[in-house]
Amino acid sequence: MIVLSAAGGGGDSASDAPVATVESTAGSESTAPEETTEEATTTEEAAEESTESGSSEVPEEGENALASAESYIEIMAFSKKGLYDQLTSEYGDQFPEDAAQYAVDNVEADWNAEALEAAKTYQSEMSMSKEAIRDQLTSEYGDQFTEEQAQYAIDHLDG
Repeated sequence: MIVLSAAGGGGDSASDAPVATVESTAGSESTAPEETTEEATTTEEAAEESTESGSSEVPEEGENALASAESYIEIMAFSKKGLYDQLTSEYGDQFPEDAAQYAVDNVEADWNAEALEAAKTYQSEMSMSKEAIRDQLTSEYGDQFTEEQAQYAIDHLDG
């Protein structure tokens, strides 16, 4: 899991700009449920019904989870599953599952690009082989990208 905190100064100088720190608690086991087609369809149907009935009722928790998801995506690479886990984790944001699902379904993210960003970091910062990168990208204890997203990343790595 990733734990983010932000701190900012009170002055007017550039050195007082907010600073984000990122801590990784890798190795913790994921307990979030796998997204199934049935769950995804139910979520999509509920969103369509809400739109069709003229109400755009999005729970406040869903909007807050979406804002948090957008912040995470700006700071570092996440898979959809990894982002969901971060949003629902007792060590992360602790959003309810429905709010986190709303967030990951509505955040503007290119999951292939996210996988490639993570792969590039592993390659440059940790000098990992392409096979080790693939394993890390798809591991349930790692980034949790899909096989297809990991393959896209591997195919688009330089070198």
